[in-house]
Amino acid sequence: MANFGIFATEKATSLSTPVQATSGIPFAIGTAPLQAATDPAKVGRPVLCTSYDEAVAKLGMSMDWKHYTLCEVIYSHFQLYAAQPVIFCNVLDPNTDKTTLAAAEEGQEVVDHKISVPFETIASGLTVTDVTETEPEEGKKLTQDIDYTVVYGTDECYIELLSSSEHYESAKKLKVSGSKVTLTETDLNTWKPRIIAGLNQVDACLSSVSIVPDLIIAPGFSQDTEVAAVMAAKAGNISGLFKGKAIIDISTAKEGGVTDYANLAEQKSKNNFTSPNEIVCWPMIALGDNSFHLSTQLAGLIAATDTKNSGVPYEAASNLNLQMDKAVLADGTEVDLTLEQANIVRTNGIVTALNFADNGWVSWGTYTGAAPGSTDVKDYIYSIGRTMGFIGNTAIRTFWSKVDRPLTKVLIDNIVTSFNIWLSGLTGSGHLLGARAVLEEAENPLTDLMAGRIKIHVYLAPPSPMHECDFIVEYDPSIVNDVMSAMMAA
Repeated sequence: MANFGIFATEKATSLSTPVQATSGIPFAIGTAPLQAATDPAKVGRPVLCTSYDEAVAKLGMSMDWKHYTLCEVIYSHFQLYAAQPVIFCNVLDPNTDKTTLAAAEEGQEVVDHKISVPFETIASGLTVTDVTETEPEEGKKLTQDIDYTVVYGTDECYIELLSSSEHYESAKKLKVSGSKVTLTETDLNTWKPRIIAGLNQVDACLSSVSIVPDLIIAPGFSQDTEVAAVMAAKAGNISGLFKGKAIIDISTAKEGGVTDYANLAEQKSKNNFTSPNEIVCWPMIALGDNSFHLSTQLAGLIAATDTKNSGVPYEAASNLNLQMDKAVLADGTEVDLTLEQANIVRTNGIVTALNFADNGWVSWGTYTGAAPGSTDVKDYIYSIGRTMGFIGNTAIRTFWSKVDRPLTKVLIDNIVTSFNIWLSGLTGSGHLLGARAVLEEAENPLTDLMAGRIKIHVYLAPPSPMHECDFIVEYDPSIVNDVMSAMMAA
């Protein structure tokens, strides 16, 4: 049947809108006080958090960072750097990592309608008995959420009677039994297998939280050579496609660590911390009474720097302020490097902390673990390497939908033109010195085209960090001659 009238139809746009890759998003793996979480996350699975409150609700919070390493990241990233999001992976499971809660046989005195119990107490499965006027074994059992509630604070836990309970006024002594989390300080023999297994969850981030992290941190564990090697391998091949960086620490412990900057190069080589996928850090840093692994704060500083630059990781987070008031070793001993000493450290591919020239404490170093052996700037300058990865990651995310579409001139033009427009935008904003994407004939033989394979060559140049600027100051006698000549002429 013929149509009569005026009609409008829509045609697909000939250009694709870039899906810009995320940058400055850490994948942090470690241990968290899940027993204190109000909305506990799944153990061993990625969990996305965009605020401090959300992270505390899903993981719990403690200032005991030797036992609960992820709390260091929660505090640093959200409170000190106001950066977000973070993808966490907790490997501590209260359902299995537990022991018996030792209770006083005679019970505990109730003060202000509550009693204090260890922070490690696991709320589920508790038995709380009112033994005010009876022998302990003959007391009346209370019901959770009817007679009492379990309240967690930062490193504290209370069993608090509810005002609606008949025991609210009458209970003067309570007896508690149940389980508590087994505290094992970051002992590699205990946690290393779980940390290594958990690092495989980096690949699950895209499908589970729809974000690909580009930083991997494991404070308290990354100083181990095996853990660091797995982190570096994952960072260079996330989901088999994407690129990132692993931020690792050199141990500052007296046994097996480095307490003197002069021994860093030897330890770095011995531990094989030489990958271009690694950003190596030393020593620890502190703010007030809290000590941090430098990797933790560097991740926050990188995230804040990327955010400032519209999500483009072209600027190294070096010579920018860290949230600290001293550099320390694991035992609290202060470390104060001179400029010459700090320069030796950074030349060897290690990021450190420096207090110099009234700038306050800053991160000092732009090199990856590949320095000083590598001569390829994309491998040994981490801002250039991260920018290269960012460009590649964006290309993958943007044009993935084109896979299995007919390989025609229209498709190729769509990809090349769309990407060149985006690259031109990065150049115009100063994030790149220049860039172009081209289909090189020599790289695309007929047999590859027939098989549905094309190669698009992207040429680009991110700006290098200015490492050195020399002012040449020279006395110029001609200036004196000019002045004197002018005076005599007058």
